[in-house]
Amino acid sequence: MSNIYRRFFVTVVLASLLPAASLPVRSQTKAKKPKYNVLFISADDLRPELGAYGVKDIKTPNIDKIAARGTRFDRAYAQFPVCNPSRASLLTGKYPTQNGVMNNNDYFRRKFPDIVTLPQYFKNNGYITLRSGKIFHGGIDDQVSWTEGGEPTDPNITERGNPNFRPAQASQSDPAFPSSAPRTAGDNRSDRIVVLEGDGEDHGDYRATTRAIDMMEKHKDKPFFLALGLVKPHSPPTAPRKFFDLYDVNKIPLPVDFGATPKALPDAPAISISPRNSDIFIGRESPPDLSREMKRAYWASTSFMDAQVGRVLEALEKNGLKDNTIVVFWGDHGYHLGEKGKWSKAYSLYEIGLKVPLIIAVPKGKANSTKRVVELVDLYPTLAEMCGLPKPDKVSGDSFAKLVKDPKGAFDRPAFAIVEIRGITGRSVRTAKWHYAEWDEGKEGKMLYATEEDPHELKNLAEDPKHAAVVAEMKRLLVNSPIAKR
Repeated sequence: MSNIYRRFFVTVVLASLLPAASLPVRSQTKAKKPKYNVLFISADDLRPELGAYGVKDIKTPNIDKIAARGTRFDRAYAQFPVCNPSRASLLTGKYPTQNGVMNNNDYFRRKFPDIVTLPQYFKNNGYITLRSGKIFHGGIDDQVSWTEGGEPTDPNITERGNPNFRPAQASQSDPAFPSSAPRTAGDNRSDRIVVLEGDGEDHGDYRATTRAIDMMEKHKDKPFFLALGLVKPHSPPTAPRKFFDLYDVNKIPLPVDFGATPKALPDAPAISISPRNSDIFIGRESPPDLSREMKRAYWASTSFMDAQVGRVLEALEKNGLKDNTIVVFWGDHGYHLGEKGKWSKAYSLYEIGLKVPLIIAVPKGKANSTKRVVELVDLYPTLAEMCGLPKPDKVSGDSFAKLVKDPKGAFDRPAFAIVEIRGITGRSVRTAKWHYAEWDEGKEGKMLYATEEDPHELKNLAEDPKHAAVVAEMKRLLVNSPIAKR
């Protein structure tokens, strides 16, 4: 036997006798990275006012559990402070100016039929995609994105403004999916406080959670992207009595810039606060006593929503899925609860209107928090990277997956937002230190706030000559941004 064959024979025999761990690294086959499941939980009209965000008086134990093993993002921002444009931006990975969704009636596929959404991308990469509740907007679901749970769009919503469309009776959605269709004229449901019977079993959020749990159990043996969309605490504030009983109305705090009617502060543009609320206290004053009652109801509604989060987390653990599932909890935009007299989110470019809760927990993760500025539009590429999928094409967001591992890691980019109100466009840019907003490129007013020193945005520095260079830099960021005037 030649020396070459003798050496080959000895190597093969030794390899068969040695344990795998003692073999040279080059002879081992690298194990394929397992696919994580994704549990994608959203809440509607939820500001980052949670126990996990340091608000000690509110009761949100289940969301807090996600944060106890996840990364809390302290500076996460929506791209539009209204439901449909914000959600469409996140789910398409494009800014509202890029997907054509600028109000609650727009459906992105009318202009861009070939867009691949976040759940659709996971579906195209071997995942079962499941939807229960409000993920896209009410009446504007994207059926092709889902393996199960999708609904056709309602033309009575998406075809508004089309002169050739003849409205028909609105279709009846699956009762497991909470309705979030636009309110009709004269409908004052949002000014009510609703107390539910029992544990709220007849409410849409409870039913949506039950359906999500059923979907999880049905598909637990395959990689899944399960989206649970909870409507609360969206108005009207709604919860079973036991959640109201968690709070003493006399101890409910009001904001430092509280007002009984919506009005911008004297140094801010008048257009920055609409003179009429669109969600709560519509067309009437919000005196302190009633405001505390309403905020207590909002907190109770938040706690009721949190209880549904607890139910689906319990099911995740019961089904042995906790150790291979990424849990994402997010809100679609901010919300005013009396700040500057405003009781809604609509068209607010203030910090309170744009900042959202965002928590991401990975298997065997630890509690962390980051002050890096991120956008909801970034979630699409972030989740793709975290699940080991190819980098998605044609999305505008940037992956911040590294921040989940290293919250102090480098991620230096601003957050942008846009609104349109009464034919006037407002734009916002948020950096680590500054928040700047302007209407009609500044012709209708502008605002600059040093958010670290002035978290409630009480002093507008936009006209202060000492900050002219900052204003110029923020305007430059807007001019070169994806939301710039085209």
